[in-house]
Amino acid sequence: MTWYNSTMFKKIVIFGVGLIGGSVALSLKKQAHIPQVVGVGRSGQSLQEALKLGLIDVAETDVAHAMQDADLVLIAAPVAQTPAILRSIRPHLNAATIITDAGSTKSDVMAYAKAELGDKFDQFVGGHPIAGAEKSGPAAAMADLYIGKNVILTPDADTQSTAIDKVTALWQQCGAVVSRMSPQEHDNVFAAVSHLPHLLAFALVEDLAKRDNAELLFKFAASGFRDFTRIAGSHPEMWRDIALANKTALLGELKLYQQALSEMTALLEKADADGLQALFEHASRARNDWAKTKIQ
Repeated sequence: MTWYNSTMFKKIVIFGVGLIGGSVALSLKKQAHIPQVVGVGRSGQSLQEALKLGLIDVAETDVAHAMQDADLVLIAAPVAQTPAILRSIRPHLNAATIITDAGSTKSDVMAYAKAELGDKFDQFVGGHPIAGAEKSGPAAAMADLYIGKNVILTPDADTQSTAIDKVTALWQQCGAVVSRMSPQEHDNVFAAVSHLPHLLAFALVEDLAKRDNAELLFKFAASGFRDFTRIAGSHPEMWRDIALANKTALLGELKLYQQALSEMTALLEKADADGLQALFEHASRARNDWAKTKIQ
């Protein structure tokens, strides 16, 4: 196993110092030898909050200045911002600068990197930490967010092996378990187990919120509603970008889910108690078996 060498990165530039980027910064600040962390973002207020909370050492809005002597660039902003960020850093990259991201879709990000970085593309390592919360912004950052969590890397065949090793080691130092997938496999998997559940949660809350008796419905909503819809409190801009970026895979998952709903509807219409119980038992076993594997 490769482990992080504290001298590997002396200066890290993070675009987006909210929950994801800020948690990486906080985790690194728990290490014996701390790199300088420079935060770059659209909002001066957000950057100042990150500075005040100790997530970053320097707040920058000038990309050229931020990138001076940068060893690593982490893009933790909404996915739709990735092309513009890559375009802005391209003139300031040196041969040793490693670039990675934390986006929830990977086929589009890898295509952006190839288009925008040109001959520096081999320095880019696509990444996706499978960790998060419904809260966002610098105040949501947690030093232990990545402990025991999965991080998926999606390097290209041309990606420098040293870049892959260093990004792997960085996430391991944050406590994560690192795996590799192709960008296409990643997007298909997470359309089913992450992107679809978020859309369903948003859809249910939106459906109830638009009803004439919404106030009454929310008054009596309890733990089941809270647990199912927790992720509907997630960052709207980020999930808009994810849904559009992974549209093809996500539409396929929505069609499969609609088929499952149709099958359940038919069982209800027929008052098929045995069929409903068989469906519920199969789903319950699958969910409980999965939960057992997640016990730390």
